[in-house]
Amino acid sequence: MPELVVNGERHDVEGPAMRTLAETLREDLGLTGTKIACGEGHCGACTVLVDGAPTLSCITLVHAVGDREVTTIEGLRDHPLVDAFVRADALQCGFCTPGQIVSASALVRDQPEPARDDIRHAMAGNLCRCGTYPKIEEAILAVAADAD
Repeated sequence: MPELVVNGERHDVEGPAMRTLAETLREDLGLTGTKIACGEGHCGACTVLVDGAPTLSCITLVHAVGDREVTTIEGLRDHPLVDAFVRADALQCGFCTPGQIVSASALVRDQPEPARDDIRHAMAGNLCRCGTYPKIEEAILAVAADAD
């Protein structure tokens, strides 16, 4: 039975050996902010942080995570990116937004003043079917500007 540390809280989880981190977060822990879209690691909707690194939770087995720190969108609810995405209107349907914010949080943590090319590179694994990419860049740049 693996133990997970999610958003600073320890959880004992049970389940089959092939259970994904996304399934465990959503179904066992009730953390439904992490979305499952493609289920194949292509779209980034399921992105969470594992020890601070953006990780595709739909293709990551929960047993592989072990006791490393997992941060979901729920753990970032007070992050300035959440408000920046709203202010920049960087969402339409909102389905990709949790994964976008999780990935962007790692970017601004590691690179507080990213250039547009840095943002595009870091966010390339997160797809937005609504095409709000310019607004997503605007939100990230706004957080970087506020950090100055």
